[in-house]
Amino acid sequence: MTSAVIVRCITKECAANSLLCVTSRTVLSEHDLDPVRIGARSGLLWSRGDFALAGIGEAARIPVSRPSGADEAQAKLAELAGIDDVDRPGSGVVGFGAFPFDREVAAELIVPEIIVGRDDDGTCWITTVGNVDDPMARIEAVLQQRVPAGPEATELSLTSVLAPEIWRDEVLGYAIERIRSGALSKAVLARELVLRSNQPIDATMVIERLWQTHRSAIVFAVDRFIGASPELLISRAGDTVRAHPLAGTAPRASDPSTDAELATDLLASSKDRWEHAITINWLLDTLLPFCSYVDAEPEPTIVSLPNVHHLGTRVEGLLSSPAASVLELTAALHPTPAVGGDPQDVALDLIESIERADRGRYAGPTGWVDHRGNGAFAVSIRSAQLGSASSGPSEVRLFAGVGVVGDSDPESELAETRSKFQAMLGALLRP
Repeated sequence: MTSAVIVRCITKECAANSLLCVTSRTVLSEHDLDPVRIGARSGLLWSRGDFALAGIGEAARIPVSRPSGADEAQAKLAELAGIDDVDRPGSGVVGFGAFPFDREVAAELIVPEIIVGRDDDGTCWITTVGNVDDPMARIEAVLQQRVPAGPEATELSLTSVLAPEIWRDEVLGYAIERIRSGALSKAVLARELVLRSNQPIDATMVIERLWQTHRSAIVFAVDRFIGASPELLISRAGDTVRAHPLAGTAPRASDPSTDAELATDLLASSKDRWEHAITINWLLDTLLPFCSYVDAEPEPTIVSLPNVHHLGTRVEGLLSSPAASVLELTAALHPTPAVGGDPQDVALDLIESIERADRGRYAGPTGWVDHRGNGAFAVSIRSAQLGSASSGPSEVRLFAGVGVVGDSDPESELAETRSKFQAMLGALLRP
């Protein structure tokens, strides 16, 4: 068995070289399949707009050394490629990944046995990896799973890992002092909540609630790490790359006129526009070495979500030849100033020294990559880790972060985290 990829052997003869024994086949589906519904039940999903990919089972796990192992992981994924009758981004062999925020921590790609895809134009396909006798029977079995799978919770507790006033006064206060001293221009700091239940949290129900309430977001699920992120870190389709960075936030209001005023104020805010410009300029500078052309919208626009408004700017470029894979682009772009800060190294050191929490996968890249190097990764904000080896399935960790600059108001930043937490808490706590 190869040391680089853990692959389930298909026959006895393949034990010596498992990669050569795994074959894949992609065909157009004769059925109108819903990958979101499938992925919510199977636990492997990436959905943005009408495009969605869902996975069932595991054929392989491919390690991704970080930050420099993108090419090796892409090559291992390509070794699994077989016949692809669909031949479009997302068809063929696909790996799903939810990478830790810490760019030095290794990650892995999960290659499902069955991948169900749906493109923006409604085209559906099924990819099988290995000897899958009856993929439709497997898909139907997943769709027939009972939801919820077990008893619903009757007791829930929500705890701030660090008291809000301590986070506001000590963590934010110290960061603002450092910024005003000239040590850095921006730091993104997060705080952590832990939700505990007397019953296992049903991931399927949470994912479906996120999909119902956050249709404009990227809804994902990988290894019980789930979320509805509004922010596209990077996508690659052939030689075209796109990104949609967000920075700058305002709360929503139930009154339409007040809500519109909040959005207008955000668009006019010099503090938020400056914070946003840091991210856009950094991203353009970082993408340019990979591209023959890259550009951004001239002005940010308002991106409205159920709980907050953001400033967002769309970026698009044309990759130079040979085109970098989405894994290589992700390694170069993570973390952006929108989740780390600026200058990057100084901000990351500050986060590590004062945040008092391990972010895990929060604000890391979550997405998919196919065997050609196409793919898309979201910035994993508005996310939650459901359970762990130590806590079990009845505990949820979730984070919310804010961009801190010299004129930040600690009380306003604390209120912003509360608004951002509502995206996940609404899905987790809704009866």
